[in-house]
Amino acid sequence: MMKNSQYLDDVVDFFFCTFVSNYKTMKSYRKTLMIETPTRRQFINITPQVEHCLKESGIQEGMLLCNAMHITASVFINDDESGLHHDFEVWLEKLAPEKPYSQYQHNGFEDNADAHIKRTVMGREVVVAVTNGKLDFGPWEQIFYGEFDGKRPKRLLVKIIGE
Repeated sequence: MMKNSQYLDDVVDFFFCTFVSNYKTMKSYRKTLMIETPTRRQFINITPQVEHCLKESGIQEGMLLCNAMHITASVFINDDESGLHHDFEVWLEKLAPEKPYSQYQHNGFEDNADAHIKRTVMGREVVVAVTNGKLDFGPWEQIFYGEFDGKRPKRLLVKIIGE
């Protein structure tokens, strides 16, 4: 019985020491990016700005979170192909048309109910693995900001943790 107890103590000590040593070396980076679009709806490839944040962080291995800090904007991963972006726009407009504004109960003092729905469909954030100081993407993957109620400044959060 004593051998098993000693073994468990050794295992717990090992994991505790490993966790504590890793915890001490883990870094955290946070940056807010501002985006203002000239149009109500727009898709913007933000991969270069996010890669700049990663380089600035100095983190080589970890996880990156990027999210829109507004309820009518989105962050998502897909291909940087203009025909695909057009298809997104057409499909989203069929799904949740901007007009007539009266079709939405939300539209009383505002006219952006469609933007809330579009954001919900396209998503709030992305999480990307960081490997060897680079975003660990699959083929053709890029990070996009989707604006559905623009013409005003909005914030994006980039949060990176790792070592």
